[in-house]
Amino acid sequence: MRSYTLPRELREAANDSTMGDLDEAVLQRPAPQHGHRRRWWPWLKRGLSVLFFLAVVVLLAEYARHIDWGDVLQSLQALPAPALLAAIGLAAASHLLYSCFDLIGRRYTGHTLRTPIVMVVTFVSYTFNLCIGSVVGGVGFRYRLYSRLGLKTGVITRIVSMSMLTNWLGYKLLAGLLFLVHPLPLPPSWHMGNHGLQWVGAALVAISLGYVVACWRAGDHVWDWRGHELYLPPWRMAVLQMAISALNWSLMAAIIWVLLQQKIAYTDVLTVQLVGAIAGVLLHVPAGLGVFEAVFIALLGHRIAEGQLLAALLGYRAVYYIGPLAIAALMYLVMEVRARRLKKRAHLAPA
Repeated sequence: MRSYTLPRELREAANDSTMGDLDEAVLQRPAPQHGHRRRWWPWLKRGLSVLFFLAVVVLLAEYARHIDWGDVLQSLQALPAPALLAAIGLAAASHLLYSCFDLIGRRYTGHTLRTPIVMVVTFVSYTFNLCIGSVVGGVGFRYRLYSRLGLKTGVITRIVSMSMLTNWLGYKLLAGLLFLVHPLPLPPSWHMGNHGLQWVGAALVAISLGYVVACWRAGDHVWDWRGHELYLPPWRMAVLQMAISALNWSLMAAIIWVLLQQKIAYTDVLTVQLVGAIAGVLLHVPAGLGVFEAVFIALLGHRIAEGQLLAALLGYRAVYYIGPLAIAALMYLVMEVRARRLKKRAHLAPA
């Protein structure tokens, strides 16, 4: 039972029996009880957990419904074994690299969750982000898992923001350089020629370099915005963000290039992959289903047989989306079941 103690100054001044009696009475007074008002809170949390889990199941079922599993299997069977193994290795390397993104967020926020825990949360969130969209995957899963591990909402928000910034910083730099020096002919229906794409590339490179310069000049400077502390990371961290993100996008394109058995130049595959990625984001299609393939067919269909192109793209979805999704779903289930134990082993610093 919790008890209250008088301040030291009053204790030292208590020389008479009246003050001694008062002290004894205060020491024996029980602390106020607030349990009755919060009995509903555990039930609400359990209810929200069940709803979140059911929403994940529904979204996964919806994602699976749009996949022609027969075509995926046939495409994998038609691929040469060395190409398939190389693609699996590249996919594993990409997911492992992306799992390090939130380690930058850990350095940025100063929380002390252990490295394996952070990487697992990032992997699960990224995989669900790829398959069912960023709102539920990249954002929802991070808030869900990090909060169950004890991080506060403000810290999680900064981690999510830093991860998204890292991902798109590398994209902008890589896409900008490719659009500027290696533009591909675009279909007339896109209403943008090569010169338009080069202007976009120049703007993207300028934004990327501007971010590094801003971090160099104002890194670690803190701004207070509506009660939230905002600050730019040091310039070395900004360079690291761009480097690992650009490498990750390059690995993703290398998977498709390998599955196409290197019949298309790697730089062309990388350029089209970057265009397809932003097209899927702009059209808000989960996993870019249909959009990604349409971009590849529109830009590369005249250079390679459409059947072989689609087979490679289906193989890409199998090794980069579907396979990791099965692993991430199992990991998520284990984390939900062992949430309390994981929280105790996470080694959180006081926040």
